[in-house]
Amino acid sequence: MKNIFVFFSAVIWLSSGCTKTDNSHVDTPDKSGDMKNTDQKGDNTVKPPQKIDWKAKASAYLDDYNKKVAELYRVSAIDFWNAAISGKTEDFAKAGASELAFKKFHSSKAEYSRVVELLKNAKELDEITKRSLLVIELAFRENLLPTETLKSLVDKSKEIEKVFNTYRGTLGKNKKEYSNNQLLGMLRKEKNSKKRQQIWEALKGVGAAVAPKLIELAKIRNSAAISLGYKDFWHMRIILQEHDPATLVTLFTELEKLTNEPFRTMKDKLDKELAKRFRVKASKMMPWHYDNPFFQEAPPSARVNLDEFFKKMKKEDIVGIAKKFYDDLDLNADDIIARSDYYEKKGKDQHAFCTTIDRLGDVRMLLNITPSVYWMDTMLHEAGHAVYYKYIDRKLPWTLREAAHIFTTEAVAMYFGALSKNTSWLIEYAKAKPARVKKLENAIIEQRIREQLIFARWTLVMFNFEKALYSNPSQDLNKLWWDMVEKYQMLTRPAKRNSPDWASKPHFTIAPVYYHNYMMGELFAAQLRDATKKLLKSDAHPSQIPLNKSKELGKFMKEKIFAPGYSYNWVEFVKRATGSELSSKYFAEEVKMPVSKSSKK
Repeated sequence: MKNIFVFFSAVIWLSSGCTKTDNSHVDTPDKSGDMKNTDQKGDNTVKPPQKIDWKAKASAYLDDYNKKVAELYRVSAIDFWNAAISGKTEDFAKAGASELAFKKFHSSKAEYSRVVELLKNAKELDEITKRSLLVIELAFRENLLPTETLKSLVDKSKEIEKVFNTYRGTLGKNKKEYSNNQLLGMLRKEKNSKKRQQIWEALKGVGAAVAPKLIELAKIRNSAAISLGYKDFWHMRIILQEHDPATLVTLFTELEKLTNEPFRTMKDKLDKELAKRFRVKASKMMPWHYDNPFFQEAPPSARVNLDEFFKKMKKEDIVGIAKKFYDDLDLNADDIIARSDYYEKKGKDQHAFCTTIDRLGDVRMLLNITPSVYWMDTMLHEAGHAVYYKYIDRKLPWTLREAAHIFTTEAVAMYFGALSKNTSWLIEYAKAKPARVKKLENAIIEQRIREQLIFARWTLVMFNFEKALYSNPSQDLNKLWWDMVEKYQMLTRPAKRNSPDWASKPHFTIAPVYYHNYMMGELFAAQLRDATKKLLKSDAHPSQIPLNKSKELGKFMKEKIFAPGYSYNWVEFVKRATGSELSSKYFAEEVKMPVSKSSKK
């Protein structure tokens, strides 16, 4: 289960016009390259060049920037929040205008040159100042565009976002409308294959409504990126996230090889289970036979349905459980929970996200909770983002009051969200009966591994499709989508289907070139669990480490993960936090089924 995390500073947009340049005194080079002063006395005495205090100059620039951009950011975040809550046309227009203002503030080539000049003299600056300027320099690049181009990018994106927020799938001859939650609930319960197909198609229906708009937006994004010197929009976004494109492709190629056989073995077993449930041959399984319309999450297994621990709760209980859990870790989130929005309403964004409004303390979550393991996972996930934001060191300059990277905050969210499948957690917080949980322990571990493998293969679809989308937005994207779904998820393509199913995924609009960070988050979350095992001296399976009421864990998270904020490049951050570089080996170990005690000789 992965939800949209609204990370306004995935690439931080920076300001223009922060300070004025004094050109009243200009030094000019002589033939040797030395600087000569043009203000001369009658005796033609040459004055020595005036030494520039680069530290003071950089400090003044950053102070002025932080004051100005913080307010623009706050307004943009508030307007985004209001539009997500209401779905009203006027609120989306306002959100678009404030986002455009934020971008325009950072579109000055002259200001970009000033940042570059300061970085050329970085040897005279302290590490925090250098890091702040580097973040600024990276972010400036994306916005060095004409105002009309920036406006077009924002307007087209907001137009599509509004369709997603307000669209409701329809069923039956009377075309009755249903929310995503309602359709997903129906899909979970329905056993008739034909009816499941109809529900699945209703969930995909929004794709046709947004596909032409999204293709147009992709072309505009590409044109903008090319004008800035990048191969295409995909490459631009990857580079501005401090990733190397070739290294990232290698990482995901290795992930494919790493998971090919474990996924195939797991899916064969899963398909046989589901085939019995739907009374079809395993070879006849179709995409609508899986409870998630994208097959990005594991359906309940024949041995355990974790919804049994939540379905009798009130939706408010899901919030209360998360509130108590985080408080028990000394990661109190009461203030965040109080200002967030949790339940369905007309026009509201149907997904889930977390955002910081001001980087001072106003952190909020948006969810659409129903009593289920999905929404318990989601609540713990979004609250993970939230406490990360809350406990970033406020002494850091505004620019660096962000997570170390997009994928590090995703890792924390996934780390905590996975506790909805942790046996000791279920007993302590969901009040599950210990004997029942003990009986299901191996099945719960297997289900968790299924979840990890299924999501890994889904990210391969998203990563490779989006890269191909921006390499050529005019190609047959409907066919390309199913080619990749067949290759990476090993699903059967519906006969004669030629619909833009790819476009029904909102991330292409709301969080473009982002999904790879979810998988990197999974890798880092596995690495964090390894660090946790050592910290708590646990020999449990990684998914079953007892974390209940562990203030030691809370302290580790605050000091090693949250407090540093955006102070370091992510490569250095990971080393500092866990003692080693980011690696897939921890994830590889987690997706191996442990040998149960009863089967040991």
